[in-house]
Amino acid sequence: MSEQSAIEWTNATWNPITGCTQVSPGCDHCYALTFAERFRGVPKHPYEQGFDLKLWPDRLELPLKWRKPKMIFVNSMSDLFHQNVPDEYIFQIFETMQKADWHTFQILTKRSARLAKMASALPWQKNIWVGVSVETNRYAWRIDHLRKVPAQVRFISAEPLLEALPQLNLDGIHWLIAGGESGHKYRPCEIEWLRDLRDQCILARVAFFFKQWGGTTPKAKGRILDGQTWDEFPDVPFTHPQGEHRKL
Repeated sequence: MSEQSAIEWTNATWNPITGCTQVSPGCDHCYALTFAERFRGVPKHPYEQGFDLKLWPDRLELPLKWRKPKMIFVNSMSDLFHQNVPDEYIFQIFETMQKADWHTFQILTKRSARLAKMASALPWQKNIWVGVSVETNRYAWRIDHLRKVPAQVRFISAEPLLEALPQLNLDGIHWLIAGGESGHKYRPCEIEWLRDLRDQCILARVAFFFKQWGGTTPKAKGRILDGQTWDEFPDVPFTHPQGEHRKL
């Protein structure tokens, strides 16, 4: 839980839920799991329960206290659409996002089937963005679920990118974030994979954001691709990570 974040495509995190379970290869070296399990059993620590799923109702209204507009990553330490999160709790989180309409909220999930199932019942205000993780071709079907969501911004997170993702169907997608894995067991990311994703985005007129090469630490190898940084955002009004309102 933080009013600031080092993640390049956001500037704050909000965790009304913590903990998760692994569902696909992108979870194999989960940074959140590694971090949380360090504190399992530590009395009164926020992660005393390790990475077991936990709801935090006392955090539900936290964004309402942040008066300066922010871009907020929702549940950086969990997955909003995890099967053990009650529907009613998801509605409560959306209620806060509706009220805090001066912020831009970014939801990212690997549980795209539940997202698609609930989408029509959720209030997709313009300040609520939603994305799915696609780390290998085997999980490209998550994009089909994402297309069913009536959000102003739908995005793909290809991080950690574990193989080439040729010929993605980017219809109805507004933004793609790509990046390599970090940590001591990181799996290398090839430059050809990233170039291909960038070029697909250019052709489809989808904003492309290259987050990192990865390595033993997130910033170990920088984030330059072919001589430049790629910091594109969707072409809609929003609260930029630097804090100002922008349209790119």
